[in-house]
Amino acid sequence: MLGFVDPLFRGFAIAITPENLFSAFVGVLLGTVIGVLPGLGPTASIALLLPATIGMNPISGIIMLAGVYYGAMYGGSTTSILVNIPGEAASVITCIDGYQMAKQGRAGPALGISAFGSFIGGTLGVLAVMLISPVIAEAAVKFGPPERFALLFFAFTLIGYLAGKSMARGLFMGVVGLFLGTIGIDDIHGVDRFTLGTLYLRDGIGLVPLAMGIFGLGEILYNIEQREAQLRVMETPKNLLPTRQDWRDSAPPIGRGALLGFGIGVLPGGMPAISSLISYAVEKRVAKNPERFGKGAIEGVAGPETANNAATAGGVVPLLTLGIPTNSVLALLLAALMLHGVTPGPLLLFKYPDVFWGTIASMYIGNILLLVLNLPLIGVFVQILKVPYRILSPLIIMFVLLGAYALNNSVIDVLVTILFGLLGYIMKRYNFEAAPLVLAFVLGPMMETSFRQSLIMSPTASLAIFFSRPISGTLLVIAMIVLFLPLMKRPLKSLFQNREDKTR
Repeated sequence: MLGFVDPLFRGFAIAITPENLFSAFVGVLLGTVIGVLPGLGPTASIALLLPATIGMNPISGIIMLAGVYYGAMYGGSTTSILVNIPGEAASVITCIDGYQMAKQGRAGPALGISAFGSFIGGTLGVLAVMLISPVIAEAAVKFGPPERFALLFFAFTLIGYLAGKSMARGLFMGVVGLFLGTIGIDDIHGVDRFTLGTLYLRDGIGLVPLAMGIFGLGEILYNIEQREAQLRVMETPKNLLPTRQDWRDSAPPIGRGALLGFGIGVLPGGMPAISSLISYAVEKRVAKNPERFGKGAIEGVAGPETANNAATAGGVVPLLTLGIPTNSVLALLLAALMLHGVTPGPLLLFKYPDVFWGTIASMYIGNILLLVLNLPLIGVFVQILKVPYRILSPLIIMFVLLGAYALNNSVIDVLVTILFGLLGYIMKRYNFEAAPLVLAFVLGPMMETSFRQSLIMSPTASLAIFFSRPISGTLLVIAMIVLFLPLMKRPLKSLFQNREDKTR
């Protein structure tokens, strides 16, 4: 049971080396600033920073990028509370009560409980990762190609179901991602697919130019079009420490938020934004006075902020143990690991224990750094919010294009980034979700390879191999239910309504 103690101590020894400690500090600081800036999320930022990690030690690079991710979850609450504009999607729900608290002169306690809740949720999430990851990795070693295909197919159906308001649009973007993932040389037979006779496409489309274009350039172009007015920023809040009554009101939501967030974060498609929304709904449902919500209830800040950080930690479990990213940010972290020659999956814990335990230990340290940084730097973040967007946007575009070029010193990568930037703008303009496309782009090739390997394993090349094995069969049945249940809702509703009418 306590076999993880020695490896964890080894992980801390790795994480506190000057190089890795500095990487954690830079990551969480950048992540916090990214979370504070409206319109620049962790996905675009990690895509921008990926090329910068090429010359770094693999552990240091992953520690920095992970710090950017959970740092953005911390920073996103600042703009939600102070100016009613979420810096990150997971902080949208914080606007409801956080901004009302700020209007009542209680911005300090709102920011304080947000920071403490985020720290508690992140720390408990990392503790859970440490406890269950070795167990999952050990079980996953026994997975063959059929089980892996079934798991990836299940992840794909959940992505379409959870990513956005329209399942049809989510699945459509998933199909586009699947197609883009097939471009290049076939891994099994070595033939060209959709390469148009060009050498560049034989290696396939790079994830980094694709993500930098869609999430970086696309987001900036959309924000420029909106021409948002200069934000009216409040003065720097004081008295950041919550009162005893605030803690009494917030303690149960923080506990529930940590459990909900981690559980949702582990699921494929279980993004931090979903966990914060569900946490808010739960707190409003269990509250003795639900009418307080929307008018400055501190529980409406504590629960969601805890949940989104716990979900961030939860997403690390399937990434490291199964090699499956549950959202677009983790897909980029997967790309970063593979860029450094580290393949996530069941064998990661055994082949690269220093990477695994060093990353886990750094997340403990990063959460402490965030707590220490966030509260004293509120005044600095308020000043950052006053920088006009017309100044920030050209700088971000410049860094996007420089990052694309630095990846392979290739102008073609820059052109591909611009092309996907235009696609990202169109998708944003017409409300198409980008996350299903990126996730399908990453998961699709792995799913295809597992599918074809399974057929090769089968003596008759029959699909029966997937249903003859208990784990793969169960996962595929569940996936089919998830996929077709929304299509059956209307017929089932009409059927039951007709029966009620006949009974009357």
